[in-house]
Amino acid sequence: QLQLVESGGGLVQPGGSLRLSCAASGITLETYAIGWFRQVSGKEREAVSCISSSDGITNYVDSVKGRFTTSRDNAKNMVFLEMNNVKPEDTAVYYCAAGVVPCGLVAGDYDYWGQGTQVTVSS
Repeated sequence: QLQLVESGGGLVQPGGSLRLSCAASGITLETYAIGWFRQVSGKEREAVSCISSSDGITNYVDSVKGRFTTSRDNAKNMVFLEMNNVKPEDTAVYYCAAGVVPCGLVAGDYDYWGQGTQVTVSS
């Protein structure tokens, strides 16, 4: 059964760090581009970052550039989102998604989605 599972969310103070993980079963993440998205209740899901399947090229939205880093561990079939210097506006449910298209920042490019993990940035 194909499944993506996010973990690592929680409550963090502004300026702090979190590491989100995306673990897969029934799918080899290495062969997919992986996107990270986030959604605040009542708002549209927005892209955060992506990492390509073949060469590990990454792309980030401007609001997280220099603060967030996405990476892969193909041996563990996992993808990570390292979040540093977090801000209250980073509060959202974070999702990982897998797609066969090159690294993109459009939700429609992705075929498989996890259930999300809540990140709350607050003092």
